[in-house]
Amino acid sequence: MAGAELFNRLPEDCISSILSLTSPKDTLSFSLVSSFLRSVASFDFIWQTFLPSDYNQIIDKSVIPLNYSSKKELFVHLCNSILLDGGNKSFALDKSSGKKSYIISAEELSILYGEEPDHWTWKSVPESRFSKVAELKVICKLEVKAKLRTSILSPNTKYGIYFIMKLSDRAFGLNSVPVEISLEIGNRKEVHTAYLDHRNGEKEKQRDQRLPYKRKDGWMEIELGELFNSGDEDEEVRVSLREVKGCHVKGGLVIEGTEVRPKH
Repeated sequence: MAGAELFNRLPEDCISSILSLTSPKDTLSFSLVSSFLRSVASFDFIWQTFLPSDYNQIIDKSVIPLNYSSKKELFVHLCNSILLDGGNKSFALDKSSGKKSYIISAEELSILYGEEPDHWTWKSVPESRFSKVAELKVICKLEVKAKLRTSILSPNTKYGIYFIMKLSDRAFGLNSVPVEISLEIGNRKEVHTAYLDHRNGEKEKQRDQRLPYKRKDGWMEIELGELFNSGDEDEEVRVSLREVKGCHVKGGLVIEGTEVRPKH
């Protein structure tokens, strides 16, 4: 208590400068100490430092106009995720660190034969944040690719990239052989194998082999790879999921998109 009382005696600008050097999580914790600190912890100056430097450009790309009366309120809005670029991307800030994350919709991915109605259907589902997802009808060769630039990510941050998917009730052939998942950035390439369907427990996980697991939003995800964005240069990141062993008939895969988010 004595420490809190001492802190309360500091000038407001001194306290706000200290809080701006911490994190959103720490600042919210400080605001619980006293009504005085709660008032200081809401200063725009502090929350401006927690917002990404390009937050104005991000706001301009928002599908729905954002209404906010303070930088703290804006930060909270962005933590709840917003749709960008005509609804083809989802953007959010990590509420504890302020780091950026994105989800790229299926419509922004390169899906082999994705425009062929005999192979894929595009439809709306209530559980998706996007207007359309891609559902595989039937195909022999599966290949999905995505690209992004490191300049859109937070600097000095380790990221994971994830393939977001589901299996329909009619899914078949997706547990026959593993798929190859890869991440390329510069001259580095990270390659793993994964099974998209292991519901029957027929496949046991082998070394360096990945399986989908359930997310809080009800979808499934597989980690495609990870990267560290230093922020020193803008590099292209390429990720892919593809079948490389023969040709096997399959169907029932539902794709929502690809997510890149900070790893803690």
